[in-house]
Amino acid sequence: MTNSSFFSLAFGIGTKNTQDSWLEVYYPAPLLNPDAALVTAISSATDYKGGNQALNLSTDQLESIAAAIDSAAPEQAQIVRGMASSTQPLVLTMLETDTALSSTPEAYLKLHLLSHRLVKPHDLDLAGIFPTLPNVAWTNQGAIDLSELPQRQMQARLKGELLEVSCVDKFPKMTNYVVPTGVRIAHTARVRLGAYIGEGTTVMHEGFVNFNAGTMGESMIEGRVSAGVVVNSGSDLGGSASIIGTLSGGNNIVISVGEGCLIGANAGLGIPLGDRCTIEAGLYLTAGAKVSVLDSKNQFVEVVKARELANKPDLLFIRNSQSGTIECRTNKSAIELNAELHAHN
Repeated sequence: MTNSSFFSLAFGIGTKNTQDSWLEVYYPAPLLNPDAALVTAISSATDYKGGNQALNLSTDQLESIAAAIDSAAPEQAQIVRGMASSTQPLVLTMLETDTALSSTPEAYLKLHLLSHRLVKPHDLDLAGIFPTLPNVAWTNQGAIDLSELPQRQMQARLKGELLEVSCVDKFPKMTNYVVPTGVRIAHTARVRLGAYIGEGTTVMHEGFVNFNAGTMGESMIEGRVSAGVVVNSGSDLGGSASIIGTLSGGNNIVISVGEGCLIGANAGLGIPLGDRCTIEAGLYLTAGAKVSVLDSKNQFVEVVKARELANKPDLLFIRNSQSGTIECRTNKSAIELNAELHAHN
């Protein structure tokens, strides 16, 4: 097979239940758009004939696969040889195209691509991800099928051990699979595999980043970044974003946050923000919320829906403490700071 536009492939080590069904897969070095020569070499050494497939591998196959791909991808060959001592199930996942998911290994490969920063949120077809990901118990002994958990707990107790269940979920925490460079994560359980955490990002103890969401640069995350949200920050002007409240996409809506924005404590956002915008603490700004727009002298101009202010820079959103109406004012301090930074460049 010599498809030069091949989408992705990876060799993985995973966990299965007693029914031989995949629970999870770890891919040490997934590849995006691999060289055609590597795809051809893999095809010659395995049963792969094209399409999107997850091929079970035996340790007996590994040396022949490694030898076949040595010249095309020596790093991958080294990984394959290292798998020879595995007591866990092995898999080769081949994704010729980026299409809807049909298996657990395929889903895990795409989540790895996101957390390895090989693709950005919303650049992948993740249709079918919830049906293909099993809900499992994540424990100090790895992933366990929920139907098998009581027996495993009993076995541990009989040995005088404690089987600790940290969570029950379809998505594992990212850092058990990928630790991106240049980030700080205070509470690793609050970042799911499939999150894109940009260089220079700090996720504080109460911060949360879902799959298919994340940050593109320097950001301080102290609130919730839901699936569908992308925080853009870290410009050449030194901008960064501080997220204390909630950023919520949902219904396939893409929410982006510009450079130098501040989302206050217990605040929320349902529209994309331009650069240097501020949402005051406690204000949840939905797309359909009615907003009173004020001019630079704080004089009323008009009432619009919040979605009409999407992506516009230098805005300050507050709730009037007397009338309760949401107001949009000029973010004067942000404009002055921006002008000052431009003057120094």
